[in-house]
Formats: sequence, structure tokens, C-alpha cells
Amino acid sequence: MRRCVLWGRARERRAHDEGQRGAAAVEFALILPILMILIFGIISYGMMLSFRQAISQAAAEGARAAAVAQRDADQVPNARAAVNEALEGYGVTCSGSSLTRDGVTVGSCAVTIATCDGEPATVKCASVRITYDYADHPLLGVPMMGMVLPDELEYTAVARVS
Repeated sequence: MRRCVLWGRARERRAHDEGQRGAAAVEFALILPILMILIFGIISYGMMLSFRQAISQAAAEGARAAAVAQRDADQVPNARAAVNEALEGYGVTCSGSSLTRDGVTVGSCAVTIATCDGEPATVKCASVRITYDYADHPLLGVPMMGMVLPDELEYTAVARVS
């Protein structure tokens, strides 16, 4: 008799466990979309921050390269080469006044050599300004991330020409 009671309890416990497994699957199915949006949001935001830092570094390197060029004619080409080297990991290049990625114009890059603000006319500064249209050309195209990511990434660096 005792064996029969234990067998019945085991069967009830098994039925209860199967119901719990079904509830866990439903709960997981409800939470999964929210979890995926959160994970891809973190990845998208991290990539944007990394790219923003690369643009900042590219502008600074471009201004530095223009400032230390041996000849005046080499200032702008050296600046563009430094910008391209800093952004090559992202597939972005500066040619002329356009910033391109995969052959598509995604922004602008301007290298200018002009008189420094607040300095005598003989003192020149190299200025590199990079603007990237992030709203229309995100690095990772995750839907709904445009709400939290910036529309444009822009950085300007200035270095005094020696």
C-alpha cells in the first residue's frame, strides 16, 4: 500500500514539474525580446562611442601631421593621410572634402591652414574638422537605436604650425 502512495505522489510531482517548465518557457518568450533589445542597444552604443573616439583621434592626428610637415605643400596631404590611417579600421576615408564609407558619402572632412585666432598674421594653425552623419549611416543598423544615438558625430582639432 505504501508503495502505491509513493508512486501516486511521484506522478503528481512530475505533472507539476511539467507545468512549471511550460510557465518558464512562456516567461522566457516574453522577456527575450526585451533582453535582445537591451543587449543590441549596449553593443550599438559601445560601437558608436568607439567610433566617436576614433573620429576625435583622427582629427587630432590630422592636425598634428599638418603642423609638423616639412613643406607647406605637404600639410594638407599629410593631414588627410593621418585621418585615413586613424579611420581605416572602420572603412571610412577622407578624400577631398568628403568623408566616405564603402563608396558612399557619409560626412565631411575639412583641412584648413589659416591664421590662428588671437595670434599675429604670421602665425598659422592647421585645423581638421570631421563630421559624420551617424543617423543615416550607423555602424550597426539595429532598429529603434536611432532614438538614443546621436544624429551627427563631429570633432575639430587645431594645431599650431611650426
